[in-house]
Amino acid sequence: MLPRFKRVLLKLSGESLMGDKNFGLDSEVISQYALDIKLITELGVQVAIVIGGGNIYRGMNEAETGIERAQGDYMGMLATVINGMALQSGLERAGVYTRLQSAIKMEQVAEPYIRRRAIRHLEKGRVVIFGAGTGNPYFTTDTAGSLRAIEIKADVILKGTRVDGIYTSDPEKDVKAKKFESITFSECIAQNLKVMDMTAFTLCMENKLPIIVFDMDTPGTLLRVITGEKVGTLVTG
Repeated sequence: MLPRFKRVLLKLSGESLMGDKNFGLDSEVISQYALDIKLITELGVQVAIVIGGGNIYRGMNEAETGIERAQGDYMGMLATVINGMALQSGLERAGVYTRLQSAIKMEQVAEPYIRRRAIRHLEKGRVVIFGAGTGNPYFTTDTAGSLRAIEIKADVILKGTRVDGIYTSDPEKDVKAKKFESITFSECIAQNLKVMDMTAFTLCMENKLPIIVFDMDTPGTLLRVITGEKVGTLVTG
């Protein structure tokens, strides 16, 4: 099988690592993700990953928590590093060489994010996990994923979700929701489809970086996306 892409940025939500739990990490989910990622690295695909932190901490209403927005965002960034460390362990158990880079300096657990070093790791076949978002408050991990994908010159962003693509409405709530096989950036904006937050989405649109939204929870789907099967929804210019 020949891969459709040479270098990809895989964006995962923190909530996906919970599995059926209400909080934290599910080791079975991490193991499944690690095996799926290993399959595509064996085809020679260079893989970078950005993970959210919502399974550990999600920025909440400042009025309710008493924690100001910037402080809460930094707490969320630390949560993404914990998730990155967990996924790194899962990948290494599966025999995949990895590097964890953090946008916030914490040398005991992660390398500092350096773009050229990240690209070199990818060229050597290592999976690079980017933690701590962009390193700045007021930006989501979706934005971090878009930014890092552009910086490393990824061919595509693969957004792994719980559903198998983009629909006209939430398929978990609306049985009449229809799936898009492909859609343009402009159509997503016109129809108010929440693929990513607007900052992240605009970055992809301006840099002509395609996005594929697919179901990461079904084993083998990532490989199907990489080998060119019509899986999920493709968003292009």
